[in-house]
Amino acid sequence: MFDDSKERLAKRVAGEIALSYEPGKTMKKWREVFGTSQTELAEYLNVSSSVISDYEGGRRRSPGSSTIKRVVEGLISIDERRGGKVIQALSKMQEVGFAPDVVIDMREFPVPVPSADLIRAVEGEVLALQDLIHPEIYGYTVIDSIKAILKMTADEFTKLYGWTTERALIFTEVTMGRSPMIAIKVKGLKPSIIVLHGPVTVEDPLAVKLAELERIPLVLSHSPNVETLISNLRKL
Repeated sequence: MFDDSKERLAKRVAGEIALSYEPGKTMKKWREVFGTSQTELAEYLNVSSSVISDYEGGRRRSPGSSTIKRVVEGLISIDERRGGKVIQALSKMQEVGFAPDVVIDMREFPVPVPSADLIRAVEGEVLALQDLIHPEIYGYTVIDSIKAILKMTADEFTKLYGWTTERALIFTEVTMGRSPMIAIKVKGLKPSIIVLHGPVTVEDPLAVKLAELERIPLVLSHSPNVETLISNLRKL
Protein backbone atom coordinates (compact mmCIF):
# COMPACT_ATOMS: atom_id res chain seq x y z
CA MET A 1 0.00 0.00 0.00
CA PHE A 2 1.17 3.52 -0.79
CA ASP A 3 0.73 6.58 1.40
CA ASP A 4 -1.71 9.29 0.29
CA SER A 5 0.71 11.31 -1.86
CA LYS A 6 2.00 8.22 -3.67
CA GLU A 7 -1.54 6.94 -4.12
CA ARG A 8 -2.54 10.24 -5.76
CA LEU A 9 0.52 10.07 -7.97
CA ALA A 10 -0.24 6.47 -8.95
CA LYS A 11 -3.83 7.33 -9.86
CA ARG A 12 -2.67 10.32 -11.90
CA VAL A 13 -0.17 8.27 -13.92
CA ALA A 14 -2.48 5.27 -14.33
CA GLY A 15 -5.35 7.50 -15.41
CA GLU A 16 -3.26 9.20 -18.06
CA ILE A 17 -2.14 5.84 -19.48
CA ALA A 18 -5.66 4.39 -19.44
CA LEU A 19 -7.22 7.43 -21.13
CA SER A 20 -4.49 7.92 -23.72
CA TYR A 21 -5.30 7.26 -27.37
CA GLU A 22 -1.84 5.61 -27.53
CA PRO A 23 -1.44 3.96 -24.11
CA GLY A 24 1.78 2.20 -25.05
CA LYS A 25 3.51 5.49 -25.87
CA THR A 26 2.17 7.07 -22.70
CA MET A 27 3.46 4.12 -20.70
CA LYS A 28 6.88 4.64 -22.30
CA LYS A 29 6.75 8.35 -21.47
CA TRP A 30 6.20 7.65 -17.77
CA ARG A 31 8.81 4.89 -17.67
CA GLU A 32 11.33 7.40 -19.03
CA VAL A 33 10.16 10.11 -16.61
CA PHE A 34 10.92 7.68 -13.77
CA GLY A 35 14.28 6.82 -15.36
CA THR A 36 13.47 3.11 -15.38
CA SER A 37 14.71 0.79 -18.11
CA GLN A 38 12.51 -1.79 -19.82
CA THR A 39 14.66 -4.50 -18.23
CA GLU A 40 14.18 -3.12 -14.69
CA LEU A 41 10.43 -2.84 -15.11
CA ALA A 42 10.19 -6.30 -16.69
CA GLU A 43 12.11 -7.84 -13.80
CA TYR A 44 9.78 -6.20 -11.28
CA LEU A 45 6.72 -7.48 -13.16
CA ASN A 46 8.31 -10.89 -13.71
CA VAL A 47 7.88 -10.74 -17.47
CA SER A 48 10.33 -10.57 -20.37
CA SER A 49 11.62 -7.23 -21.63
CA SER A 50 9.95 -7.96 -24.96
CA VAL A 51 6.53 -7.72 -23.27
CA ILE A 52 7.24 -4.15 -22.17
CA SER A 53 8.71 -3.34 -25.58
CA ASP A 54 5.64 -4.74 -27.35
CA TYR A 55 3.23 -2.70 -25.21
CA GLU A 56 5.21 0.49 -25.75
CA GLY A 57 5.58 -0.14 -29.47
CA GLY A 58 1.88 -0.89 -29.96
CA ARG A 59 2.54 -4.49 -31.00
CA ARG A 60 0.38 -5.84 -28.17
CA ARG A 61 -3.24 -5.08 -27.49
CA SER A 62 -3.66 -2.07 -25.21
CA PRO A 63 -2.92 -3.01 -21.59
CA GLY A 64 -5.89 -3.59 -19.31
CA SER A 65 -6.44 -1.82 -16.02
CA SER A 66 -4.74 -4.55 -13.98
CA THR A 67 -1.61 -4.40 -16.16
CA ILE A 68 -1.52 -0.61 -15.98
CA LYS A 69 -1.87 -0.79 -12.18
CA ARG A 70 1.07 -3.20 -11.93
CA VAL A 71 3.22 -1.09 -14.24
CA VAL A 72 2.58 2.09 -12.25
CA GLU A 73 3.17 0.32 -8.93
CA GLY A 74 6.42 -1.00 -10.41
CA LEU A 75 7.63 2.43 -11.46
CA ILE A 76 6.90 3.89 -8.03
CA SER A 77 8.37 0.94 -6.12
CA ILE A 78 11.58 0.95 -8.19
CA ASP A 79 11.99 4.67 -7.55
CA GLU A 80 11.37 4.08 -3.81
CA ARG A 81 14.26 1.61 -3.76
CA ARG A 82 16.48 4.31 -5.26
CA GLY A 83 15.55 6.89 -2.65
CA GLY A 84 12.32 8.23 -4.14
CA LYS A 85 13.73 11.32 -5.86
CA VAL A 86 11.28 11.18 -8.77
CA ILE A 87 8.34 10.55 -6.44
CA GLN A 88 9.31 13.52 -4.29
CA ALA A 89 9.69 15.81 -7.30
CA LEU A 90 6.40 14.76 -8.87
CA SER A 91 4.52 14.94 -5.56
CA LYS A 92 5.60 18.58 -5.11
CA MET A 93 4.20 19.36 -8.54
CA GLN A 94 0.72 17.98 -7.94
CA GLU A 95 -0.51 21.29 -6.56
CA VAL A 96 0.68 24.05 -8.86
CA GLY A 97 -1.61 26.96 -8.02
CA PHE A 98 0.09 29.72 -9.99
CA ALA A 99 -1.45 33.12 -10.56
CA PRO A 100 -2.79 33.19 -14.14
CA ASP A 101 -0.77 36.31 -14.95
CA VAL A 102 2.49 34.44 -14.25
CA VAL A 103 1.89 31.06 -15.88
CA ILE A 104 -0.01 31.82 -19.07
CA ASP A 105 -0.35 28.24 -20.29
CA MET A 106 0.85 24.83 -19.12
CA ARG A 107 0.34 21.44 -20.72
CA GLU A 108 1.47 17.85 -20.42
CA PHE A 109 1.42 15.85 -23.64
CA PRO A 110 -0.30 12.43 -23.30
CA VAL A 111 2.37 11.01 -25.62
CA PRO A 112 5.81 12.48 -26.39
CA VAL A 113 5.87 15.14 -29.11
CA PRO A 114 8.87 15.57 -31.43
CA SER A 115 10.89 18.58 -30.31
CA ALA A 116 11.11 19.66 -33.95
CA ASP A 117 7.30 19.99 -34.01
CA LEU A 118 7.34 22.24 -30.95
CA ILE A 119 10.08 24.42 -32.44
CA ARG A 120 8.03 24.80 -35.63
CA ALA A 121 4.92 25.64 -33.58
CA VAL A 122 6.71 28.56 -31.91
CA GLU A 123 8.31 29.59 -35.23
CA GLY A 124 11.61 28.99 -33.51
CA GLU A 125 15.20 29.68 -34.42
CA VAL A 126 17.77 27.62 -32.48
CA LEU A 127 20.37 29.97 -30.98
CA ALA A 128 22.45 27.50 -29.00
CA LEU A 129 23.14 23.78 -28.59
CA GLN A 130 20.97 22.32 -31.33
CA ASP A 131 22.88 19.04 -30.98
CA LEU A 132 21.62 18.70 -27.38
CA ILE A 133 17.92 18.96 -28.23
CA HIS A 134 16.24 15.74 -27.16
CA PRO A 135 14.20 14.18 -29.99
CA GLU A 136 11.00 14.22 -27.91
CA ILE A 137 9.42 16.51 -25.36
CA TYR A 138 6.68 15.83 -22.80
CA GLY A 139 5.14 19.25 -22.17
CA TYR A 140 5.56 22.99 -22.03
CA THR A 141 5.03 25.97 -19.71
CA VAL A 142 4.46 29.48 -21.05
CA ILE A 143 5.58 32.12 -18.54
CA ASP A 144 5.42 35.90 -18.30
CA SER A 145 9.12 36.40 -17.65
CA ILE A 146 8.88 39.76 -15.90
CA LYS A 147 6.12 38.72 -13.48
CA ALA A 148 7.76 35.37 -12.82
CA ILE A 149 11.09 36.94 -11.88
CA LEU A 150 9.40 39.57 -9.68
CA LYS A 151 6.81 37.38 -7.95
CA MET A 152 7.93 33.76 -7.79
CA THR A 153 9.93 32.03 -5.06
CA ALA A 154 12.56 29.39 -5.79
CA ASP A 155 10.09 26.63 -4.87
CA GLU A 156 7.46 28.05 -7.20
CA PHE A 157 9.99 28.22 -10.00
CA THR A 158 10.62 24.50 -9.58
CA LYS A 159 6.91 23.84 -10.07
CA LEU A 160 7.09 25.37 -13.52
CA TYR A 161 8.15 21.90 -14.58
CA GLY A 162 4.64 20.52 -14.12
CA TRP A 163 4.96 16.73 -14.08
CA THR A 164 8.31 16.40 -15.81
CA THR A 165 11.51 18.31 -16.53
CA GLU A 166 11.44 16.99 -20.12
CA ARG A 167 9.62 20.08 -21.30
CA ALA A 168 10.03 23.50 -22.86
CA LEU A 169 9.98 26.59 -20.66
CA ILE A 170 8.73 29.42 -22.87
CA PHE A 171 9.40 32.93 -21.55
CA THR A 172 7.30 35.77 -22.98
CA GLU A 173 7.78 39.55 -22.57
CA VAL A 174 11.52 39.12 -23.06
CA THR A 175 13.54 42.18 -24.03
CA MET A 176 17.15 40.95 -24.19
CA GLY A 177 17.32 37.36 -23.04
CA ARG A 178 19.69 37.43 -20.13
CA SER A 179 17.06 37.82 -17.37
CA PRO A 180 15.30 34.46 -17.96
CA MET A 181 18.67 32.73 -18.33
CA ILE A 182 19.97 34.24 -15.08
CA ALA A 183 16.76 33.12 -13.33
CA ILE A 184 17.23 29.60 -14.75
CA LYS A 185 20.79 29.51 -13.43
CA VAL A 186 19.98 30.95 -10.00
CA LYS A 187 16.87 28.82 -9.45
CA GLY A 188 18.64 25.64 -10.57
CA LEU A 189 16.16 24.67 -13.30
CA LYS A 190 17.13 22.28 -16.08
CA PRO A 191 14.39 22.04 -18.74
CA SER A 192 14.89 20.32 -22.09
CA ILE A 193 14.53 23.56 -24.07
CA ILE A 194 14.23 27.26 -23.25
CA VAL A 195 12.25 29.42 -25.67
CA LEU A 196 12.46 33.23 -25.60
CA HIS A 197 9.52 35.17 -27.06
CA GLY A 198 9.55 38.95 -27.43
CA PRO A 199 12.68 40.24 -29.09
CA VAL A 200 13.08 40.18 -32.87
CA THR A 201 16.68 39.09 -32.35
CA VAL A 202 18.78 38.17 -29.34
CA GLU A 203 21.83 40.41 -29.53
CA ASP A 204 22.69 39.67 -25.92
CA PRO A 205 25.74 37.38 -25.92
CA LEU A 206 25.27 36.69 -22.20
CA ALA A 207 21.95 34.88 -22.85
CA VAL A 208 23.58 32.52 -25.32
CA LYS A 209 26.66 32.10 -23.10
CA LEU A 210 24.52 31.15 -20.09
CA ALA A 211 22.61 28.62 -22.20
CA GLU A 212 25.88 27.07 -23.28
CA LEU A 213 27.24 27.01 -19.70
CA GLU A 214 24.04 25.40 -18.38
CA ARG A 215 23.93 23.02 -21.37
CA ILE A 216 20.31 23.90 -22.20
CA PRO A 217 19.27 24.41 -25.84
CA LEU A 218 18.07 27.96 -26.45
CA VAL A 219 15.42 28.88 -29.05
CA LEU A 220 14.14 32.28 -30.17
CA SER A 221 10.44 32.37 -31.12
CA HIS A 222 9.44 34.53 -34.06
CA SER A 223 5.70 34.06 -33.39
CA PRO A 224 4.02 37.46 -33.92
CA ASN A 225 2.26 37.52 -30.51
CA VAL A 226 1.53 35.43 -27.42
CA GLU A 227 -1.97 34.51 -28.59
CA THR A 228 -0.67 32.99 -31.82
CA LEU A 229 2.15 31.27 -29.93
CA ILE A 230 -0.27 29.54 -27.56
CA SER A 231 -2.77 28.72 -30.31
CA ASN A 232 -0.06 26.90 -32.28
CA LEU A 233 1.20 25.08 -29.19
CA ARG A 234 -2.28 23.80 -28.39
CA LYS A 235 -2.49 22.21 -31.83
CA LEU A 236 0.36 19.85 -30.95
